[in-house]
Amino acid sequence: MGRVSQAQARENRRRVVETASRLFREQGTHVSVADLMKAAGLTHGGFYKQFASKEALVDEATAHAFDGFARLREDGLERHSGERDGAQRALISTYLSAEHRDSAAEGCPAAGLASDMARESGSDTAHRVYAEGVADFARWLSTEDEDGIARLCTMVGALVLARATKGSPVSEEILTAARAALTDASGPAEPPSPPARRP
Repeated sequence: MGRVSQAQARENRRRVVETASRLFREQGTHVSVADLMKAAGLTHGGFYKQFASKEALVDEATAHAFDGFARLREDGLERHSGERDGAQRALISTYLSAEHRDSAAEGCPAAGLASDMARESGSDTAHRVYAEGVADFARWLSTEDEDGIARLCTMVGALVLARATKGSPVSEEILTAARAALTDASGPAEPPSPPARRP
């Protein structure tokens, strides 16, 4: 078999990063390289031609997930004609929805990667990228009166708990209570919109 072209190699790398970004959010960073490459439709042997180590892929997949999530927030702001409060309320409603709860692979990396980052000891880069992504999300949620940290904690905590209790009535109660806590003070919440394609 001939050598893979540079263009194909770039495409293979992109596919591995995107697949890892999804699988890590859904299943955790303990997913094996063999399973990851199989999910990407590539051979196990090709992994080390693209990445120095699995830790290097965790770094890149974490950055990819947060970049995609930041783009979604900015797209939401654009859809609301730059009206930040409306964009924030729409995001909160969609974030704290059953659809987002049930779509971990496509969902928020702050929630999807939280447990793994707390346990991850292999990469300072992944921790830095994760912390920067969380801080950026909090800034986006900020208002004139607060810095966004409390909103972020409510949203991420509620999502993690709703996923952990999925299948029981308390899961929906958590999402409903968190939505009410974050939106009731400024008027009725927008109904959850259909989930957009997530990073």
